[in-house]
Parts: sequence; C-alpha cells; structure tokens
Amino acid sequence: MGIVNSYKELLVWQKGIEIAKLSYSLLNKLRDSERFVLTQQAKRAAISIPSNIAEGWGRRSTKNYLQFLRVASGSLYELETQFTLIIELGYLTADDCSSIFELIDEESRMLNSLMTKLDEKLKASSE
Repeated sequence: MGIVNSYKELLVWQKGIEIAKLSYSLLNKLRDSERFVLTQQAKRAAISIPSNIAEGWGRRSTKNYLQFLRVASGSLYELETQFTLIIELGYLTADDCSSIFELIDEESRMLNSLMTKLDEKLKASSE
C-alpha cells in the first residue's frame, strides 16, 4: 500500500459518499408527511459518515483521527437504525433498503479495520 495523499483516496471515505448518495435517493422516495423528522435525522447521519472521516484526516493526529472515525462509526449505526425504523414503519420495504444495508455492512467492516490498525499504531508509538 502506497502513501495516501488525501482522504479522497481512502476507500472508506469513498464508500461513505456512496452511502450518503444512496441514502438521499431512498429517503426522497418517502411521502412528504413521512419525510420531515426521520428523513432529516437520517440525512444528517449519512452526511456525518464521510464528513467525519475527512475531518479526522485533516487533524493530522492519529488520536484525533481515531476519535473522528468513532463518530463516523456511530453515525453509521444511527443510519442503520433509522432505515430499520423506516422499514418497520412500512415507509419502504426491506427490498428497497437491501443495497443501503449492504453498503452499511461494508463500511462498518472497513471502519473497524482502520480503527484497529490506527489503535495498534497509537499503542505502539506510546510504548
């Protein structure tokens, strides 16, 4: 693996962008009466994922980056919960949301792997 010069080169950030775009697309299918609170919260969570990955990268500190990745991970789980509620409330079907759940699962694994590697790096540098 070579040197990464920008957060935009990170697959985990790129996947976060995909999640945000797909979330917006799915949420726009909801009727106006169902959109307001749940949709706004889900959109904020979706945007938060790649935004926190980028912001953490910009902090230029492993410790700070890990904290922002944890926030991104929390937003990912929040988004997953909101889409679960959308299905359980009958606003969209499980089939409608299968792609977003697949992306969420992939992103979760990528974030966890990155956080583990950075945590190991941080522990090694403090010893």
